[in-house]
Amino acid sequence: MKKKPNILIFMTDQQRGDSIMNPKYKMPNLNKLVENGVNFTNSYCTSPHCCPSRASFFSGEYPTKHGIWNNVLVGNALSHDLNKDVDLWSTHLKNAGYNMFFSGKWHVSYNQNPKNFGWEELWLSTGEKKNDVKPNWEDYQVQSRNNEWDNYKKIAKNETDERKPAETKRHGYPSHIQYGTHENPFNDEITVNTAIDKLEKLKNSDDPWCMYIGTLGPHDPYQPPQRFLDMYKGEEMEDHPSKDDLMLDKPGLYRRNRSYFDTLNDAEKKESLRHYRAFCTYEDDLFGRVMETLKDCKNLDDTLIVFLSDHGDYAGEHGLWTKGLPNFNSAYHIPLIMSWKNGIIDTNRNIEDFVAITDIFNTVLEVAGLPVDTKKEGRSLLPYLKNTPHKNARTEVYTQSNGNELYGIQRSVMTKDWKLSYNGFDEDELYDLKNDPHQMKNLAKDKSHQETRKELYKKLWNFAYENNEDAVNPYIFTGLAEYGPAQAFKK
Repeated sequence: MKKKPNILIFMTDQQRGDSIMNPKYKMPNLNKLVENGVNFTNSYCTSPHCCPSRASFFSGEYPTKHGIWNNVLVGNALSHDLNKDVDLWSTHLKNAGYNMFFSGKWHVSYNQNPKNFGWEELWLSTGEKKNDVKPNWEDYQVQSRNNEWDNYKKIAKNETDERKPAETKRHGYPSHIQYGTHENPFNDEITVNTAIDKLEKLKNSDDPWCMYIGTLGPHDPYQPPQRFLDMYKGEEMEDHPSKDDLMLDKPGLYRRNRSYFDTLNDAEKKESLRHYRAFCTYEDDLFGRVMETLKDCKNLDDTLIVFLSDHGDYAGEHGLWTKGLPNFNSAYHIPLIMSWKNGIIDTNRNIEDFVAITDIFNTVLEVAGLPVDTKKEGRSLLPYLKNTPHKNARTEVYTQSNGNELYGIQRSVMTKDWKLSYNGFDEDELYDLKNDPHQMKNLAKDKSHQETRKELYKKLWNFAYENNEDAVNPYIFTGLAEYGPAQAFKK
């Protein structure tokens, strides 16, 4: 009986999708993975936020079905745990005989750990101590109901009007320093070293295994080790074409977000980008160390290697940094590369079709020889690996967000040419991506494009119907879509 292929997944946190193909990012190990695999250049996450996007990655579903909308560790999250009966692909692999190993960031559920879904926990990087994913309230500073006001009292005593270098100044809040250096940011060294120790022991294993490695870089604050920052010394950091977009035709929340980042001067913004790129290079180096360990693996040729991130980063686009509610593609566009010597036909290919983070669920199942779950939103990417036509290729990408913890209903649909964002908290957005790829001009109120807007609303509500959307309340203060849910059923 043929052995099931091994599976190794390396997931970073907040890495832009264009960081792989952009030569301004030094990514030698990932470039090599592209050469030996398939690069999905139009891959997108479901939400610009760690927890909902990771829940989609593991469950193959959108937030409306898996139930995670916000950071599960904060007190005012809409939900702290997955909806009842939501299954994750890891459980299916465990039941099929895989040895499952987890090292790094979880961030899917407050009360349930990876071990509840089939994993052996090697190291969990979110929590007060090893193998504890309960919130480290000290790290979250003001999030705990028990001590948040004590923290604010301390801030009030020490606050000054003076702005520190690289600080996005916000009066009455903890200091947020945008960038710096750290020799072991977010304990990513521990995450990777722990995984490598286990991989060393698995080199000659005849039993199928799955290893998940979840680092926290290049998440803000951008703090790579100094040696990686030195690699970008003297290089010019270019301005993005959308840098001067004041977003006067976009929701007011976007401008409010930008106002805090505008406290950074131009030099600090360029340093932010330099530090972010260096952080991506550090993550590439960590991944390279894993690949170096794998090269002597007995079954390397029959190991599916997946590299991806949970969401992107604005990195200066529209004057914004990090990630959040503004529905610009850079917060949703993620890297996704797959390599599998025995399973991929014709490597070094770029796939331009839309794919989604939900697609990992059925891809992993089919690679493991298990039946795909046709009820899931995600679809298998195996046809792309086999270089055969995909009978169910995506023609649109959809997103769902209720905001981070500052709530706001936002749903979007994107085709290759157009993008519509329904913003329940403000005006809609409509962009002609063919002629305006950086989403500079909002055409939502342009009368000449109302038929396009109507057709996109039809797609949006069709998707909402198929995925059990609950943001359809018709009350006069909540039913604010230009074309409501009934649009889905119009001929």
